[in-house]
Amino acid sequence: MALNRFLVYAAGGMMVVAAGVAVADSYASSKQTDFFAPGKHQFYVWCAGGKDFTTTEMGKSAEDAQMRLYNAVKAEGRPACWPVWQGKVSG
Repeated sequence: MALNRFLVYAAGGMMVVAAGVAVADSYASSKQTDFFAPGKHQFYVWCAGGKDFTTTEMGKSAEDAQMRLYNAVKAEGRPACWPVWQGKVSG
């Protein structure tokens, strides 16, 4: 009786783990696709010794948008700031 209960719980636990792995894999795949997609990308701009902020930038990819934003922030006289990609946003 105890062994049967253990097997049921173990099987249930394995199904929960498998479902979690599937969701995580789908999420990671979606984030990777978004990183290389053109459009509006959101960034957290980290500034050493300054005020951090969140903003968006258009680009051919997240890397393109990041460099555009980095150059714009640098041109504003804040060379110690670096945009960290948060994800692609609609719009």
